[in-house]
Amino acid sequence: MMMRWFLLCLLGVGAAHAGDMTVLRYVDQDPGGEAYQTRILVTPDYLRMDSGEDDGDFFLLDRRQRKLINVMRDRQLAMVFLPGTLPPRPADWKPHLDTRPAAPGTEHFSLSMKGVVCSEGVAARRAAPDAARAMAEMKSVLASMQYRVWQESPPELQHDCDLVNLVWESGTTLKLGLPLEEREFTGRSRRFESETLQPLQPGLFRLPDGMATINAPS
Repeated sequence: MMMRWFLLCLLGVGAAHAGDMTVLRYVDQDPGGEAYQTRILVTPDYLRMDSGEDDGDFFLLDRRQRKLINVMRDRQLAMVFLPGTLPPRPADWKPHLDTRPAAPGTEHFSLSMKGVVCSEGVAARRAAPDAARAMAEMKSVLASMQYRVWQESPPELQHDCDLVNLVWESGTTLKLGLPLEEREFTGRSRRFESETLQPLQPGLFRLPDGMATINAPS
């Protein structure tokens, strides 16, 4: 099944048309936790990330306005994240990206800093390129917030790899293509399950009625 999917990507089968949305499904797992489903819906204007339920909580990225909203239905709350300003990279900032061919249409990547592998996995360059861009855009919006969290953490919890994966190099591996497998230095992992094109459902990219909106610190 996976090889058939690779071949379809190489042949360009399944190109998106106006009125479509790309639907990606992943299996994610945090260290010490159970695996869980993640669904990512992508259009030219939006990215929505959720657990696969239309009526559950979700993140909504407005790609045009570079605004990310975390919708929490039980709390009737929508928290808005806007991009902030990042400090310059340190003078000795020298991450290393290593790539090598994997299965047809894919390559293995390893992103390291000071000899420590921060993330590694497999990416497919021609698979859903706009979805990969949208995923990088979401990480970019959150980068300043991630830096603030890192800066406010105790020194023993300030890892260079967090700055690599979440701040200054947050979109580096996504430039290689859609992630099919990924494992971070923390042990968090992601595994690709499927990509489909489905008719656009505009209601999935709107905030529910009655939500209170607050701005998150950036």
